[in-house]
Amino acid sequence: MKPTNEQLLIVGAGPMAIAYAQVLTAQQVPFTVVGRGQPAARRFEQEAGVPVVTGGVERWLQTTASVPHQAIVAVNPRELGTVATTLLNRGVPALLVEKPAGFDYDNIQSVALCAKRRNAQVYVGYNRRCYTSTIKARELIAQDGGVLSFCFEFTELLDRIPDAMKRSGEARQWFLANSTHVIDLAFYLGGKPETMSCSVAGGFDWHPQAAIYAGSGRSQTGALFTYQANWQSAGRWGVEVMTRRQRLILRPLEMLSRQTIGSFSLEPVALADELDQKFKAGLYRQVEAFIRHPEQLLTLEAQAAMLGYYRLIGGGGIL
Repeated sequence: MKPTNEQLLIVGAGPMAIAYAQVLTAQQVPFTVVGRGQPAARRFEQEAGVPVVTGGVERWLQTTASVPHQAIVAVNPRELGTVATTLLNRGVPALLVEKPAGFDYDNIQSVALCAKRRNAQVYVGYNRRCYTSTIKARELIAQDGGVLSFCFEFTELLDRIPDAMKRSGEARQWFLANSTHVIDLAFYLGGKPETMSCSVAGGFDWHPQAAIYAGSGRSQTGALFTYQANWQSAGRWGVEVMTRRQRLILRPLEMLSRQTIGSFSLEPVALADELDQKFKAGLYRQVEAFIRHPEQLLTLEAQAAMLGYYRLIGGGGIL
């Protein structure tokens, strides 16, 4: 079926879907929302002020006379790949899928293959790429002639992971579903890995693969990098980039500070981040790019190419 409905579709009615709806409303982009259950739909309608079609996307597709030309998939991580594949098989030509674009590595690869068969354009919603802090950091990096080295940390705060996700097994994919926000950002700034040595230790019943991570390598731009994370101790997400004149620090990721050569002091970098303050950070620009300049976003094909690196970091090994 060829797409004939010019209205954009949001699939999902949870917090991320609400955030997308608020952005689309501000951008005056017409959209339809399809969710499953009534409780989430009521919360969505109260917070976003937009009606929700309940019953699930498969049922909606069976009853609709036209297929949307664009769709945003903002369902829970376990359903990302299933919903994306359903939309692709019904002929939706352009998708923005919340990170990491599937439940696990195999699921993401499956969605990527489906997108290729359908000749569809699928993009992955790593909204940290669209933070004002990230945009400014890339500008300063370019002015300095590129990245010499970088380091990053993706320690997770375990008390923020819902117990229900641990009991259901969904949290087994927490590294891929959540930590790759930081890893993607670090390699977006410093270049994809060319060589890499990765070590892991520890683990939990709900995430047996690892809980402590460390590694180093060289990116394809020639920059050396290191990383670490310890989910069994204290820490937080962060990325630091060294250029020939300064160290740029994103910690927290929404903020940017720098240390210049010859100084021990850290100075905040002024950011025109009104959009990140008004909406979920990075989302306004991410949606704007999806609608008008999708070439600025991470493609699902590129995400699939990164999965080998994520497997190494998450499980240990040498590239």
